Amino acid sequence: MKRVGIRDVAREAGVSTSTVSLVLSGKTQARIPTATRERVHRIAAEIGYAPNSLARGLRTRRTHTIGLVSDQIATTPYAVHMIEAVQDVAREQGFLLFLVNTGSDAEVEAASVEALLAHQVDGLVYACMWHQVVTPPPGLPEGTVFLDARPASGGFPAVVPDDHGGAVAAVRELVAQGHRRIGYLAADAHPLPIASRLRWEGYTEVLRESGITPDPRLCVRVPSSTAAGGVEAAGRLLDLPADARPTALFCFNDRVAMGAYRAARHRALEIPRDLSVVGFDDQELIAAALDPPLTTVALPHYAMGRWAMEVLLGLRPAPTTADGVELMPCPLVRRESVAPPPAHERTPTDDGD
Repeated sequence: MKRVGIRDVAREAGVSTSTVSLVLSGKTQARIPTATRERVHRIAAEIGYAPNSLARGLRTRRTHTIGLVSDQIATTPYAVHMIEAVQDVAREQGFLLFLVNTGSDAEVEAASVEALLAHQVDGLVYACMWHQVVTPPPGLPEGTVFLDARPASGGFPAVVPDDHGGAVAAVRELVAQGHRRIGYLAADAHPLPIASRLRWEGYTEVLRESGITPDPRLCVRVPSSTAAGGVEAAGRLLDLPADARPTALFCFNDRVAMGAYRAARHRALEIPRDLSVVGFDDQELIAAALDPPLTTVALPHYAMGRWAMEVLLGLRPAPTTADGVELMPCPLVRRESVAPPPAHERTPTDDGD
């Protein structure tokens, strides 16, 4: 089928091609009668006219395309809401999204950035699967926005979850229920994720502000941040003598918390009657499906994705902080895995005496 062009609209509407161009491009300053504008728009719709995006791009030097370069978020279920948010904003603003998953391969990453720039994308979002400090690939254009990552050298706007604030909320929830012996199942990876350090700092901060001296016996490094690692690490804490065993566990992520559930069940401990558990991430395939449903801290993937695209497109200002990093709040999601400690474990103040 022959493509309908401006000349076809002009012929059917009985006006010049320049009039059609002015009307369809939204140039309101031109002195064109309202009736003529309405007729041009009606006829363009009736005969199926669609603007030529390539020609428009050549005129405006914009392609209305955005590149999203990620390590592995496109191939895992955990951070898919970041992609969803970026796509939503792109669609709302009339942009097409090019998504490249590099598999954390530096050569693939550099080649992908080069290819996207060769296709003249209007901007780039550089995204990571989890909060980390990264060395930007060469050739990133000014204005690139980092999503769930901090550039080691600074110089780019970035948005990351407030891991410290999320940990504070989680541990305060346990303290508010009367828990004093709170264990922490921490990540053990090389290099250690920045999230692990920030969550540890939030955990110890709340203990100290609550008059609880952090007990090194109650912090265990998880061999792997998985359910299997959680079983092993939680088991070590739950096998401590009764007067040292924690009444609550704060877990680095929901998969570790799932392992803690198994470790408790193996020891005939009931959650939350005998042991309270709080996770981190709010992974939809885990947290709400556990029995009982897991109280956890949500990673704000969708909110971060929208923020990144809105900054990239100039819809909101970039951070004014020295490091250019926006901390996105991580809300506590209360479910059914937290309760006061067993009666024999409570201090007099827990009973209101």
